[in-house]
Amino acid sequence: MTAEFDYQKTAQRVLDIEKAAIDGLYQYLDRDFDHACRLMFQCRGKVIVTGMGKSGHIANKIAATLASTGTPAFFVHPGEASHGDLGMIGKDDVVLALSNSGESSEIIALLPVLKRRGLPLICMTGNPTSTMAREASVHLCTRVEQEACPLGLAPTASTTAALVMGDALAVSLLEARGFTADDFALSHPGGALGKRLLLRVGDVMHRDERVPRVGLDTLIIDALLEIGRTGLGFTAVVDDQQRLVGIYTDGDLRRTLDHKIDVHHTSIEQVMTRSSTTVHANMLVAEAVKLMEEKKISGLLVVDEQHHPVGAFNMHDLLRAGVI
Repeated sequence: MTAEFDYQKTAQRVLDIEKAAIDGLYQYLDRDFDHACRLMFQCRGKVIVTGMGKSGHIANKIAATLASTGTPAFFVHPGEASHGDLGMIGKDDVVLALSNSGESSEIIALLPVLKRRGLPLICMTGNPTSTMAREASVHLCTRVEQEACPLGLAPTASTTAALVMGDALAVSLLEARGFTADDFALSHPGGALGKRLLLRVGDVMHRDERVPRVGLDTLIIDALLEIGRTGLGFTAVVDDQQRLVGIYTDGDLRRTLDHKIDVHHTSIEQVMTRSSTTVHANMLVAEAVKLMEEKKISGLLVVDEQHHPVGAFNMHDLLRAGVI
């Protein structure tokens, strides 16, 4: 019997209900929404987000989204708050409290203390006549017509609506602050985006003896040994002053073999590529990646102001660094 159950039909019904819940939020983007945004934008402390049960999980996510998009915020569990965690809330903070019913006893118990401290209170509920809505400095309504749960018990559409309203707040504040991708990277240094935006070539390149190099009169066969030693797929070719004058790559080797050139008796100067693409150590890795994509090359040499090779890296190094 279970195998005959139409799971997709139920899923479609859930999506329809939750889509309707999101569509219903447009009517609540009013002056109260603007007021809530201004309170958080002008906040000199942090936005304290709180909620109980499923609303607490949504509140935690909203706090994380705010914090990562330029609005300092953190989550405080309302049950723990009344047992000491209220001390985490400062005089310059703003409180954002979530409860679908607007009657969460754990949050209502905190209201006298929050009011005594004179903290702005933004309440997000599905009931504009609830205790929390009446006591709030600003009320954000997230009322839904029905839950996706057929029993009307499990918070589903209501939590989706609250989550979306939280995202609307966070992104509105992000744009109002002029928050940029570089700002985002500073709070996400461990992520791929943060690494691409913060890391510089000098952070990922090989140095010293790990930089392949040969002289102009080096035989091709010896240059191949140098390429194999470092495993980067290329070697720098330098003059007597150790300045870069060319590069020899795996691609150059294929062309050498195609022309049946004797690798044991021909110098690298005769077959090297002279116009090599180079970068500097202080270049952002993101810029280097873009350059490699444009030039369709898999590795780069790094030079200093005197055009001396000081580093080298390839796509494998970027993969290991987590930037691509």
